[in-house]
Amino acid sequence: MSYDPPHPSYHSPRPFYDTSPPSYDRPRPPYDRPHLTYPWQPAPPPPPGPDRRPPREPVGHHSDLRVLRSAYRWQRRTATLTALGYFTLFLVLSATAPGVMTRTVADGIPAGLLLALIQLPVTWLAIALYEHTARRHVDPLADRIRKQAELAARRGAAR
Repeated sequence: MSYDPPHPSYHSPRPFYDTSPPSYDRPRPPYDRPHLTYPWQPAPPPPPGPDRRPPREPVGHHSDLRVLRSAYRWQRRTATLTALGYFTLFLVLSATAPGVMTRTVADGIPAGLLLALIQLPVTWLAIALYEHTARRHVDPLADRIRKQAELAARRGAAR
């Protein structure tokens, strides 16, 4: 087998390697941008600029929310333990002290029936206690935090 040179009609427009001297004036490909795999792929968003706002102390404090949570927790526990505590006492007396529950109190009414009927006013007392502690302790804290948040929102919208 012999070597055949390329046909004389075939002429390469340029050599497969660049013989020209390097030109520092021509634009270079953007190596800092990632290569897009598909032509319809959107370009990545530009990096965010520096934050030019001056640092400011936030209006609300975490301690305010902590105080509000503890006040609300105390309110729930007090009202719940009032209602459930009385109901549990009634159940324990019914199971362990049948002599006390069957004893007549007034005009033939057994103590068990009287304690069962008192359960409804105790539930009302728990609801009233819940509302009282809400109005006196929890609501003022929540109103103060809400006003601070509205003030901070207005300050943020004014920018």
